[in-house]
Amino acid sequence: MTMLTRRALMALGAGVLAAPLRAATAAMVADVRLRPDREEMIAVPGGRVYVRINGDLAGSRPPLVLLHGGPGSSHWYFLNATALAGDRAVILYDQLDSGRSEAPGDAANWAVPRFVAELEAIRAHLGLTRWHVLGASWGGTVALEYGARHGDRLASLILQSPLVSTDLWLADARRLKDAMPDAVRRLLDLCDTPGAAPQAACDAATEAFYARHVRRADPPAAVAAYRDALPRSFSPDIYRFMWGRAEFTSTGTLRSYDGRPLLGRLDGPRTLFVAGEHDEATPATVAGLAKAVPGARFAEVPDAAHTIMNDNPAAYLALLRPWLAEHDA
Repeated sequence: MTMLTRRALMALGAGVLAAPLRAATAAMVADVRLRPDREEMIAVPGGRVYVRINGDLAGSRPPLVLLHGGPGSSHWYFLNATALAGDRAVILYDQLDSGRSEAPGDAANWAVPRFVAELEAIRAHLGLTRWHVLGASWGGTVALEYGARHGDRLASLILQSPLVSTDLWLADARRLKDAMPDAVRRLLDLCDTPGAAPQAACDAATEAFYARHVRRADPPAAVAAYRDALPRSFSPDIYRFMWGRAEFTSTGTLRSYDGRPLLGRLDGPRTLFVAGEHDEATPATVAGLAKAVPGARFAEVPDAAHTIMNDNPAAYLALLRPWLAEHDA
């Protein structure tokens, strides 16, 4: 590897920051409901979580609940999904220690089984017999675990860009890093060693990767304002504890996670796998996971990276509406 001086590293970071990382602002679809029709704090193992609902929970169609990623993100980037609330209730929530939920800060809560129990506690509190469960990224991990254990509660299961296996995730990340401009790739590799490169340069290179494969467009102004009003839009302590420094580096408790044995416990015909065209959870890998579940389907959303509901909400909702309707019965 070519050795880079500290001055060269700083110059590289400045160059990355000087380049436009995102060229567009994401669209906001019609009928989005920024304000909830109902909101409450619900008791779950470890504390209380914030839950917001749009639409009628008592309607004839099972509601849709969406699980955010991270670990440590929050519900804001799912706001476009509230456009479905004319068809069915849409439930968004913040996991414990995230967003508007309570933040006890107890690492004992940061374990996969507790997050699964958290989701089930929300369902029980709301008195729901069946619901559609959509988990994205780390939320897909929780949704996978939930679907394998509580399949009788599901109208359908949507695993969007899911973390199913850390080994598979990091293999994708390695391929995507190798496809970055050479100077950025070398810097990203250096940044995996603490202190090997200036933090500003590491942040710039990481953001360059994220602009390609995590979020390709900035959220619209109204959604950004909503996000900025949250007590926490991102909780780095949970993220570092469970995952690590960045999306392509895992040093936390999920570093050896492998949920592939659970795939055989899913109801294939009621399971949909989704990935964005430019997703860090690459379409090829996610499609391969779908093939491991007999009867499951896979769909790729064009012009989207990892945060599909932000990057191309119109195409994503056009995919979800008929899927949900097909599996309501």
